[in-house]
Amino acid sequence: MSSVNDTKFNSVVFLLTGIPGQEYVRFWISIPFCLIYVISIVGNSIILFIIKTDPTLHEPMYIFLSMLAITDLGLSISTIPTTLGIFLFNSREISLDACFAQLFFIHSFSYIESSVLLLMAIDRFIAISNPLRYASTLTPPRIARMGLFFVLRSVALNIPLPFLLKRFRYCRANVLSHSYCLHQEVMKLACSDITVNSIYGLSIKLLTVGLDSLLIFLSYVMILKTVLNVASRAECLRALNTCVSHLCAVLLFYTAGIGLSVIHRFGNSSSHSFEILLAYVYLLVPPLMNPIVYSVKSKHLCARVIKMFIK
Repeated sequence: MSSVNDTKFNSVVFLLTGIPGQEYVRFWISIPFCLIYVISIVGNSIILFIIKTDPTLHEPMYIFLSMLAITDLGLSISTIPTTLGIFLFNSREISLDACFAQLFFIHSFSYIESSVLLLMAIDRFIAISNPLRYASTLTPPRIARMGLFFVLRSVALNIPLPFLLKRFRYCRANVLSHSYCLHQEVMKLACSDITVNSIYGLSIKLLTVGLDSLLIFLSYVMILKTVLNVASRAECLRALNTCVSHLCAVLLFYTAGIGLSVIHRFGNSSSHSFEILLAYVYLLVPPLMNPIVYSVKSKHLCARVIKMFIK
């Protein structure tokens, strides 16, 4: 009997969902999704190429921007196979192991992105509060160590997720609400007690996204305090203007992310459509908008992008 159950467990597949009720126009829906992915990948790749090839951009702010671009590429690549598979080929099935691997990468890159946004907030605080020591404080080796720490933190906290899910038997409806796998949704399909998964998932969310967002908020409180002490109104506005791109990135990422977490845990059936919309905004919009916002707000970067295409 045990072997039969094990066979059932190993042969389980999940069915992913694109946009419910819109299956008959899925090909037309795939066009904007393809454009979003192309713009995201090309845009972030261009940012990385320009920063790597232009020595004048080898400054802390642009190094952090390159880290954000790498993370956005990782997020886009993690969701491309299943999302486009559904809309282009109506390929909804995903095996257990592939689903667990995908949710590991999605959650890992999401938490890394949160950490990079925190590092960028710290970068803005140091640049505004102590500009004379900016370059000596944020040296490339120190930036590399900080980046490595947050990558290891994210990977270490997310590695248990696939193993915690693998121990379950899935005997309920195997249909997922999104076009990719998320831990908080997959665990609800188990016919076992999911208390440990629920507590662990919430704990790592608070330790990463929760803690990072709090520290970002405190960083901006300190930035405002520093800026308000500046005598000149022009200098005050100039200092705040350097934070606009980062604030846009923070709002794009955290608004959708926090909203999605709240709906997953406390939402009802009436909020299902809004949940699907937020899920796409959370994972697709930041990688799309970050290179555009930073290219527009950074004159040097914008000039290099224009020069690259005019050539």
